[in-house]
Amino acid sequence: MAICAVHTSGQLNPTCSFSSSLGLSGQKQQQVAVFYKQRSSSSRRSVGVSVIRCEQETIVIGLAADSGCGKSTFMRRLTSVFGGGAEPPKGGNPDSNTLISDTTTVICLDDYHSLDRTGRKEKGVTALDPRANDFDLMYEQVKAIKEGKAVQKPIYNHVSGLLDPPELIKPPKILVIEGLHPMYDQRVRDLLDFSIYLDISNEVKFAWKIQRDMAERGHSLESIKASIEARKPDFDAYIDPQKQYADAVIEVLPTQLIPGDNEGKVLRVRLIMKEGVKYFNPVYLFDEGSTISWIPCGRKLTCSYPGIKFNYGPDTYFSNEVSLLEMDGQFDRLDELIYVESHLSNISTKFYGEVTQQMLKHSDFPGSNNGTGLFQTIVGLKIRDLYEQLIAARAKTPVEATKA
Repeated sequence: MAICAVHTSGQLNPTCSFSSSLGLSGQKQQQVAVFYKQRSSSSRRSVGVSVIRCEQETIVIGLAADSGCGKSTFMRRLTSVFGGGAEPPKGGNPDSNTLISDTTTVICLDDYHSLDRTGRKEKGVTALDPRANDFDLMYEQVKAIKEGKAVQKPIYNHVSGLLDPPELIKPPKILVIEGLHPMYDQRVRDLLDFSIYLDISNEVKFAWKIQRDMAERGHSLESIKASIEARKPDFDAYIDPQKQYADAVIEVLPTQLIPGDNEGKVLRVRLIMKEGVKYFNPVYLFDEGSTISWIPCGRKLTCSYPGIKFNYGPDTYFSNEVSLLEMDGQFDRLDELIYVESHLSNISTKFYGEVTQQMLKHSDFPGSNNGTGLFQTIVGLKIRDLYEQLIAARAKTPVEATKA
């Protein structure tokens, strides 16, 4: 168990109570209970940085995407790879956006909104606008958690649209910050050990929103179009440019297997993997660095219309060298995915068939029959591998320094 020491911050009310306890290893640990005063939502909140400091540095992963683009599903797939389900903090705010598992803590960056719903309306800004977000506090707290310090993180209440009192976040092994702006501020971006961008094309996003809002919520086509158009300028200005910084991009596009398709039910999904990222080796199909087109349908993979097609090869993306793996179409039987998995390399599995096992385990998740679920699962496995390599490297460094 890590040895922890107590620290306090000037942002906190200095009234604290301390206690000591023995860890599982028998080593004495210090704990601190912090009491603070909450400022009004119109001013910068007095939210604490650091009450408990641990020796192990936290690994930080950033996930960027627009609203309704699959971040929550991806988080569930990722936490499943590490084992155990992610749940809200026990005994805390029932409207908390935080998810905690044995290994990971997932923070929603909406919690760093500096304006509540009414405040944004009064100032005429959307939640996508940087002026509606507190990047200074975001940076300070992500940095603190990465350094092994607990923080009092704010909560944005999506139900009421208000800024709720903060909650204590202790440093986990892996911190995932997900939302609209994880790579917008360079200070926050530089703290990330790995970053992912979920890029849903306008055509697919529109088709998904029509399916959801018209069929399930009774919205008119005109109101859906108006909502998308109102959001688009800020998305194009502040959210979309972040994908150039991502180590991996999952891009969702209309299928090319059905001419003129606009339903968004059959998808073409591309996994764009940046070359040269430390501890991350891009996935490849058959032969690394080659350009390959593969239609796996036949005796070993059942394919109904319009079939399945894979493409793989080197490419460039925002002037960066990348490897690109693409899947167009959808699976009829997930148990046959093992055939595709056996032809992929560098997927960082612990055993033969782990990708297929994960996909079958979450067959009810959105995208489980196409490339979104497949590539989210593979990226989750790659993040697990990256984490293990980082931990091994950090454990080795002090030993080498002592020898030197």
